[in-house]
Amino acid sequence: MANERLRAAISAKGETVASLAEHVGVDPKSVERWITLERTPHRSHRWKAASFLGVDEVYVWPSVEKQAETASSSELVTFYPNRGAVPGHLWESLIEKSTSQIEILVYAGLFLFDSHPNLADQFAEKAKAGAHIRVLLGDTESEMIKQRGEEEGIGDSLAARAKLSQHYMAPATSTPGVELRLHDTILYNSIYRFDDDMLVNPHVLGAPAGQNPVLHFRYLPGARTFRHYMRSFDYAWERGTPA
Repeated sequence: MANERLRAAISAKGETVASLAEHVGVDPKSVERWITLERTPHRSHRWKAASFLGVDEVYVWPSVEKQAETASSSELVTFYPNRGAVPGHLWESLIEKSTSQIEILVYAGLFLFDSHPNLADQFAEKAKAGAHIRVLLGDTESEMIKQRGEEEGIGDSLAARAKLSQHYMAPATSTPGVELRLHDTILYNSIYRFDDDMLVNPHVLGAPAGQNPVLHFRYLPGARTFRHYMRSFDYAWERGTPA
């Protein structure tokens, strides 16, 4: 039985067996066998193919679902009961070691600038060295940030904190590779991505973000959790407006 899902994914992306094979680094005959003989490729090849085609690995190869679930649970490094329990040296280490991508989705995230007064300069330096920095802050004029401030019992203070963060970020935005956008989405999680590490701070109704748990994930090829949160970030990024 042929793998029609893979065949359709290749066609939908406007690619060919040859172009997929070249991207993955295998012989075109191998890709043909994946389709016609329904062969399941090695994990690294599956991940490259799925990423290239913009599809979920498990959708194309349903038989690997258990493997993906195991890998996804392995992505969780640790759990912190609240944001204050995250060691300060961990934030410093993640920022310092990032060389490729830093992506942040918050309403304000002012604690980062308070605890790292040179953060904007660090972002600019990393961008000059080739990193891509994307930061999403809450639009201080949006209804969402006003509502969240009311829910947390701090009123206009959340918007004021977001405005301060925008002010602190501003010097870095003139550096190519540093992008700042404003969003008006309902945040269910704050996301802090540093290369292959990610800290996710779920939002609990009625409680400030700092009082809520933090999950530390580390990316693993073939796993889904890290990529799942990054799709959420990309969703907000596409709808954000340049600051």
